[in-house]
Amino acid sequence: MYNIALHIKSKDWLYILLIGIFFGMFLSALGYMLLAYPWIDGAFFGVLLGFSISLFSLAFISYINKNILPKLGEIYWLPLSILFSFLSGFLGTLVGASLARLFGLKLIPAFENQIGVVAFLIGVLTYIVGALLYRFVKMRNQKDVIDHAYVQSRLRSLETQLNPHFLFNALNSIAELIHQDAEKAEMAVLKVSSFLRNTMNEKALLDLSDEIKNVQDYVELENIRFSGKIKLHILHRVPRWSVPKFSIQLIVENAIKHGFMGDKRALNIFIEFDINEKRISVRNDGKEMKSRRFGVGLNNLNQRLELLCGGHVEMKNMDESCFSIYVGECCENINR
Repeated sequence: MYNIALHIKSKDWLYILLIGIFFGMFLSALGYMLLAYPWIDGAFFGVLLGFSISLFSLAFISYINKNILPKLGEIYWLPLSILFSFLSGFLGTLVGASLARLFGLKLIPAFENQIGVVAFLIGVLTYIVGALLYRFVKMRNQKDVIDHAYVQSRLRSLETQLNPHFLFNALNSIAELIHQDAEKAEMAVLKVSSFLRNTMNEKALLDLSDEIKNVQDYVELENIRFSGKIKLHILHRVPRWSVPKFSIQLIVENAIKHGFMGDKRALNIFIEFDINEKRISVRNDGKEMKSRRFGVGLNNLNQRLELLCGGHVEMKNMDESCFSIYVGECCENINR
């Protein structure tokens, strides 16, 4: 079972390895200089020592965190962690000293004559450093979990604001149709049902092709009310991207709501893609926009793009009511 207290990322181990090597190199070189030994030998010995201790720590701690501690009660975690942290320092010191002799490095008297005592003391020091790192990693993991839960809750809140927004408009359209054409009203109810089945899933991201299909279904639904006057044009081949759910549909909905002129003239909506900028442009030839100010729906879309993709939405051209969605690198794992 996953436990945030036992989860150490690969990046953390890389940092620990680098810190161990540089810390060992600096202290060992300084100690050699104070004892009038060649500092270069001390630096090389410190690298070997830091590398050995870090390597033992990686092997021991990774193994017990994955295979031993999850199977035991938390009462046993502390003593086992102390034991294996100590062993990492103790055995790492012995191996580091052996490697130094193998490379012909001159060791200071303490490492030559009292290697057992020195290894014991370094083992104790390794446990103390390991305990501090454990506290840091646990606090960082707890923060990640809290941040993830907060962002997921925020996304759910934004999505629940979008679904009713579409549903209310669709129901208003059906209400108008009931008095005008019962057959069209029935078709509209079936279209709403089909659209909601396709979009009511728990994923915050959809394949772009699925989002385009939802947009086509939506326009087909609206054309029941507008007698086929809404013309949707997909100008390029659909890229294999992921996008936040309802992202393009929301802009198309706004285009119909604010751009349709209500006469015999059709409303043309154009969707095109820029592979290099990873941008989706949605424009129409209806009424020009009066303001660049975003409403609730576009502000929500902008927030979801930022949270899920590091992207944003912009109004590019008021005359053509052109909006650009910058997708970025979308990922539902917000701690990526």
